Order: sequence, then C-alpha cells, then structure tokens
Amino acid sequence: MSEKITYKEALEELEEIVNGIESEEVDVDELAKKVERASKLLTVCSEKLRKTETEVDKIIEKLNDSE
Repeated sequence: MSEKITYKEALEELEEIVNGIESEEVDVDELAKKVERASKLLTVCSEKLRKTETEVDKIIEKLNDSE
C-alpha cells in the first residue's frame, strides 16, 4: 500500500467498513471494493504491528544485555 496511513486511521476505517457491512449500508455493487480495501487495511495494520513488535524486542534485548 503506497499511501501513508497510521495504524489508528487504518483501524478506524476498518471499523467503518465493518459497521457499514453489518448494518447493510453497503450496496452490493460496492461490497467487493469495501472488502478489497479492508484487506489492504488489514495488511497495513499487520505490518505495523510486526514492525512495532520487532522494535520492542530489540529494546528489551538491549536492556537485558546491559544488566
């Protein structure tokens, strides 16, 4: 995904998509587009979580090495 979006923004947009689908506000013609967008947003969130986990692991490792 080439656009810059924060984890919070991606999560909020995902919630909007899910709410729209659950409340049947999403037109059948737009459903595929919404599902595709949700998939991309999930990828963004997953990548950001993995990156954060790696960074936290490095910090913890540094702290353990300094003891």
